[in-house]
Amino acid sequence: MAAKKSTTGKATKKAKAGARAKPASKKATAKKTKGTKTAKKTASKGATTGLDKSVEQFRDSLERSVTLSRDRLQEVVDDAVKRGRMTRSDAEKMLSELVKKGRRQTDSMLKELERLVKQARREVGGRAEPVRKQATQAARRARKKLP
Repeated sequence: MAAKKSTTGKATKKAKAGARAKPASKKATAKKTKGTKTAKKTASKGATTGLDKSVEQFRDSLERSVTLSRDRLQEVVDDAVKRGRMTRSDAEKMLSELVKKGRRQTDSMLKELERLVKQARREVGGRAEPVRKQATQAARRARKKLP
């Protein structure tokens, strides 16, 4: 330490600045890689259709949700009551609220899934319509040529 005190103030400041610069550069490098990944995700999302985006959002919803059976929830709540962690009435109230919220979430996700299926059917039907018409016309022409 005595050696550091004997050096000029400029050298000490440079050493301190250099010590500070190294961690900052590591953070900058980490930010660059994160930024690149984010840019790639954004670019890939931009190339998707409306249906693809909806399906992706639905998948995200599924990944964030958790499915527990009512029986399993009941077991956990009963155990908490048995151990004296909560009263029976509080446990029943909590369980009924959890089940209500779970049902609402399930209904919401099913409605979203049904909407996506309808949208997909419309898109596929719209794309297939010209081909279906051509096939029907070709079949009519073929029938006319038959004796």
